[in-house]
Parts: sequence; C-alpha cells; structure tokens
Amino acid sequence: MSKIYVLLFNARTENEGIHTVQMGDRNKILMFESEDDATRYALLLEAQDFPTPTVEPFDSEEIEEFCRQADYDWQVISSGELAIPPEQNVEEITWGEEEEETPTATETETTESEMSSDELEQIRRKLEGLL
Repeated sequence: MSKIYVLLFNARTENEGIHTVQMGDRNKILMFESEDDATRYALLLEAQDFPTPTVEPFDSEEIEEFCRQADYDWQVISSGELAIPPEQNVEEITWGEEEEETPTATETETTESEMSSDELEQIRRKLEGLL
C-alpha cells in the first residue's frame, strides 16, 4: 500500500470529480507519487482555464480499485517526472452539468452522470474511509 496523489474538483462535495486524461475512448487517472508534482500539474491545468483542482492523498490500491470499477486506466507518475497536460482540452466541460455531451478533445473530468448513483455512493464511501 503506497500513498499517491490525485487531482479532485470540488473535493468533499456532492459534485466531486476526479481529473482524468482522455486517450481515444478511454479515461486515465494520473496517480502522482509526489505531492509537489501533483501540485505542479494542478497549476498547469489552472493555467489552461480549468477549475482549480485540489491535490488529495489516497492509497494507490483504492484508486486502482476505483479505476477497475469505473473501467478507467491509470498511470503512476514517478516522483520528479514532469507530467504536462495535453494542449487541447474539452471544448465544453460536462462535469458538474446536468446535460451530458460527448467529449471531443483529450482532457476531461469524470462526472457523476457517468456512473449510477449507487456506484458513485459506494466509491465515495470507500474514498471517504481513507480520510
């Protein structure tokens, strides 16, 4: 069990979302070994006009389980590795909106509407148990 850092939007709210990178038709969650590297990535996102993400620590196994349940991929960003967000972002962010649209670019966030309420609540309880 190792501690990693992920980026959350609206952390600890009902409208919480985890940052993903869209690769083709797949979503990938970035898991940073270093809090500083995760913070640097968050600042790069903010510079691209994303809402300000929060860097949150988690057990890597919990995020991997979340990814398996959500059918997402994941990537561990090693300490000191410079991860840079893709230059092209989703034109219209669907996270936090009631109407779901298909993303057309390479950067996106997970929305509650992508999972059933029961699935989301189960995952939320697991993640809150870590805090």
